[in-house]
Amino acid sequence: MATDLTGASTELLQALIRAECVNDGTPDSGGEARNVDLLHAYLEGPGVELSTYESRPGRTSLVARLEGSDPAAPTVCLMGHTDVVPVNRDGWSRDPFGGELINGEVWGRGALDMLYQTATQAVAFRHLTQRGFRPKGTLIYFAVPDEEAGGTWGAKWMVDHHWDAIACDYLLTELAGVAMPSTDGTRKITVTVAEKGIAWRRLRVSGSPGHGSMPFGADNAIITAAEIVRRLSAHRPQAGLDDVWRATVEAYEFEPELTRRLLDPTEVYAALQALPDQGTATMLHACSHTTFSPNVVHGGVKSNVIPDVVELDVDIRTLPGVTGDEVDAALHDAIGDLADRVHIGRLIDDQSTASPLDNPMWHALAARARAAYPGASLLPQLEIGATDARFFRRRGTVAYGTGLFSADVTYEDMISRFHGNDERIDVESLRLTTDLWLGVVHDLLG
Repeated sequence: MATDLTGASTELLQALIRAECVNDGTPDSGGEARNVDLLHAYLEGPGVELSTYESRPGRTSLVARLEGSDPAAPTVCLMGHTDVVPVNRDGWSRDPFGGELINGEVWGRGALDMLYQTATQAVAFRHLTQRGFRPKGTLIYFAVPDEEAGGTWGAKWMVDHHWDAIACDYLLTELAGVAMPSTDGTRKITVTVAEKGIAWRRLRVSGSPGHGSMPFGADNAIITAAEIVRRLSAHRPQAGLDDVWRATVEAYEFEPELTRRLLDPTEVYAALQALPDQGTATMLHACSHTTFSPNVVHGGVKSNVIPDVVELDVDIRTLPGVTGDEVDAALHDAIGDLADRVHIGRLIDDQSTASPLDNPMWHALAARARAAYPGASLLPQLEIGATDARFFRRRGTVAYGTGLFSADVTYEDMISRFHGNDERIDVESLRLTTDLWLGVVHDLLG
């Protein structure tokens, strides 16, 4: 059934890429209304309830509903975001907004993150409505802006202001579905069940102004900030190893001694350093540690003026259970004797969220994974970034990041293309993912 929809998923994905809804983080960027117009025209038809909501000019959300016949049946929401991150065109070998189909792959910014899901969910929803599907529980399709800047004008705004329109028992969104091979010939299909928290901090580093021609003994805030950055880079927070971490490590099927070391909190850091593949080491480190990354620096007013203030924006991603106060304490510990020169400002404080595993949606996903890959099992994983699922989990919704990639897509492929150059996805993954949405909806709501 879904095989016949591959062309539709491909064409819709291409159109969404070409709309160029780039979110640079400012409140009025994105222009996601362009993609909403595309999706609205694609989905409208008999029996479909379509509504749009505008948080700011051009920042539009689309909600499509198929009302269920049984009030006791669950409500399922398929959510995809319509914005994409900026791109450096010089790093691409193709037009990043061309949406070209090349050798069975759709190229373009957002092809992987996450317009392929936004497109395949819409195709599945439309297919169900055109076939006269009447669900027992309500089915919602939710296309949302601003995910790439934290969801302030998208999912968060909708949850805060229009929860009744999107309230659901189960939510399926980004990003997982890699079919990792096992030595027994089966596959482990990744499903995101939890995600790290966000604790962005702005460190205001103080110094004293002076003339740039007399630097000897000066209290230069840039020099102090540079030392603080060095200390943050050298900071080694304690590892947090839980059942999801154990499942992740075991899925890699490393040799037994390396597995043992990766599961030992006193040895995990050294074991990660010893991994031959840097991409794998980077990802696994993020899954097992709260991370501190100083990414933005602002300071100075003129070349001949010694700066008295420098601001450092630090991207901090927290493991489950880590609080904002613990983050600030860790910063004080890392900065050490320079702490009295720094004011710590909180930009975002979102704690980690997680969903349980033993429920009808989990079992439906497991069944559909086995249908695509005989003998496959689900591999729960921690999302090291942030998604809009966190807003739903805080309302009691069971939310998973899922999808289904072809066997040709490795975890390393996905990580390298995520926000990277030459982002693309193969049409076989579009077919598998469309089929996944259709199967899960039939299993839970049919």
